[in-house]
Amino acid sequence: MTNANHSIENGPSFDPMHPAIIIGAGRSGTNMLRDLLVSLPEFSTWPCDEINYIWRHGNRNAATDQFQRNMATPKITRFIRRQFEKMAATGPDTVLIEKTCANSLRCGFVHEIFPNAKFIHIIRDGRDVAASAALRWNAKLDVKYLLQKARFVPKLDLPVYAFLYLKARLFRIFSGKSRLSTWGPKFEGMQESLASNELPVACAIQWKTCVNAAMEQLQSVESEQVLTIQYEAFTKSPVNELDRICRFLGVEADAEVLRQLCERVSARSVGKWKSQLTEQQSNSITEKCGRLLKQLGYVD
Repeated sequence: MTNANHSIENGPSFDPMHPAIIIGAGRSGTNMLRDLLVSLPEFSTWPCDEINYIWRHGNRNAATDQFQRNMATPKITRFIRRQFEKMAATGPDTVLIEKTCANSLRCGFVHEIFPNAKFIHIIRDGRDVAASAALRWNAKLDVKYLLQKARFVPKLDLPVYAFLYLKARLFRIFSGKSRLSTWGPKFEGMQESLASNELPVACAIQWKTCVNAAMEQLQSVESEQVLTIQYEAFTKSPVNELDRICRFLGVEADAEVLRQLCERVSARSVGKWKSQLTEQQSNSITEKCGRLLKQLGYVD
């Protein structure tokens, strides 16, 4: 990559108490966005995919990821802030990026802990999300992925998550189902949804729950701290969209550097649901999620 000069427009962005939080339902492009940003020298993140174990510390027994603001007790707030401080201390001054999909269900909780954070909400067509998420539910065990995340499990929580992992493995072995017992953000009624719907339809309901929760809760955050983008617009014009995100985060990046970074961005997956979902699945998703799909401009 070509070296170029960059500049930070406001110093406080280096403060770990001013992180940039990527919000999005699973399979909405959150990984893509995080990976692009941390390819720039002004940004950094954890050396693992997500830190849900850190966010759930102190609330690990909660049945879902739908945390309320009052669940961010002073003790929990201090713990989570300390983990951000530790990560920020491992490298040079950078804007700390955090991406955990379950946060789409608890933006208010996150904002309570980091009132000065900036939020980037990325939204994708729920039908494409459903088709892609269904594949993840049926994915094989990725040991390397689990070990990377396990490094950031709070020590006191290790026995609990080890038990839950064993339980999930036993489910897959003895249930007769090829899918995982759970994947992605946990919402109230999730297991009932899985039991009464085909998997892609249940994934679409998960998407709808995450997007609705994020949009509603982010309304209480100051408008200058929230940026909403759509996956389809980003993949169509990635250089312009990435530049817009950088400026939102107080970073002015070189246009040529952005262009080189965005060469890896593809729009090939847009509309892929048309070949991956059956007509019945597509109709069921439209029936259950049509209002939100229409609100977001994905259906007429």
